[in-house]
Order: sequence, then structure tokens, then C-alpha cells
Amino acid sequence: MENRGKIQTYYCKNCKKRFIGDNGFLRMRNNPNKIIQATHMYFSGVSLRKTQEHLGVFHEHNVSHMSVLRWIRKYMTQISKFTNKLNLKVGHELMRSRTIQNLVNVLSNVRKKTGNQVSVITTDGLQGYPKVLKKTFGLKTHWNHKSRITHNIVIAFERGFNHKIERLHNSIRERTKIFRGFGNLESAKAIMKGYEIYYNFLRKHQAISKYPYELVTELKLRNNKLLSLIKLNIPNI
Repeated sequence: MENRGKIQTYYCKNCKKRFIGDNGFLRMRNNPNKIIQATHMYFSGVSLRKTQEHLGVFHEHNVSHMSVLRWIRKYMTQISKFTNKLNLKVGHELMRSRTIQNLVNVLSNVRKKTGNQVSVITTDGLQGYPKVLKKTFGLKTHWNHKSRITHNIVIAFERGFNHKIERLHNSIRERTKIFRGFGNLESAKAIMKGYEIYYNFLRKHQAISKYPYELVTELKLRNNKLLSLIKLNIPNI
């Protein structure tokens, strides 16, 4: 594999066959460092085509921007199999439209993962949210009943943006504008899962000067955290 570089092979004395160990990049045609670099650049805000241009400067054999996208889908899906087992109290879900039933499904999933830790739920001004939150989080809508949670409604032209949410939304919008949407729901789920992994495991939170996973798990990751996560999903590693 010319693009991959040198690959360590092993010899079994019992069956007399040679084999390649699974380091997380088995059967991949490109160098693992190139894949790691491209994936991290993408979630750091670099476009697919700019990532491709960067790889062409520093690696002898370049790839298409769609190959970069396939790497992202593959490895974010793979890593999520490990991170999902950590039972972190975070939740997200994607639906094609904001029907009442879809909103109930999404927030029921969030409630299941977060338990009773949620005290404030911030939404836009969609009128269906109070009904949905009543079904999922037990929001009391009558004026003389005190709710366990607070429904914080942010309407941009009235109160300004919710900057914590909008910062992530802006990153997502940059992607959907380039891709003309995510293409399909499964692709969207893989990329959105990637953002969850990036912000919880790969990017240090400026306010707490830590990676969020360090506060809720005993997980020890090396400096190349993305590579560490990929290897943690390999059996017997």
C-alpha cells in the first residue's frame, strides 16, 4: 500500500501464516496520521476542501475531499461505540422535522440519559415546546404550580442569541451550507456524534481548563486523544 507507508506484519509459527495486526486502521489505504490529522482539522472548523489542500502540501499522496468525509463518518461512528458505553449524561438526537411527536422522541431520549440533572431547558419560541416539555420533563404550565425545571425561551429578535448554543449551530451551519444538507440522516448522525466527541474528549474547555470527560470519567487518554479513542475501540488493545 503505497499511500499507507510501511506496515508491521507478523508471522504465526503455528499456522505458518503472516498477518497484519489491527491498530484501528486495518484495511485503510492511507496513513493513520493523515486520517487523524484530517478528522481533527474538520471538527476544528476547517472545511473539507481546505483540509484536502492541507494534506496535499504535507503528504505525498493526496485524497479527495469526499474521502476525508468518509473517514469522518467511519471513525466517529466507531468511536461512539466506545463512548456510548461510558454512560455519560449527555444526549442528542436528529429528526427530519420538528413535529410534536419528533420533539417528544428527542427530549425523551435526552431525559433518559440526563436523569434529574436538568434544571433549565432553553428553546426557541416554537409554540409546541411547553406541551412537549410537559410530557417529557414534567413541566408545570399552570401559573400557580412550581416546576422542577425552568423553560427558558430565547427569541433572537427579542432577546438576542443564546451564544453557547449558537456557537455550535454556526459550526454546523458552515457544514450544511457546503454539503447542501448532510445528504442523509445516517451521515448527519455520524457527524453530529463527532461534534459530541470533539467537544467532550478532544477540545479543552476554556472555562474549566480541562477536557469535559476528565470531570466525569477516570479515562486516561494520551496527547493524541483521537488516536487513543480509536484504539480503545479495538478488541484486546
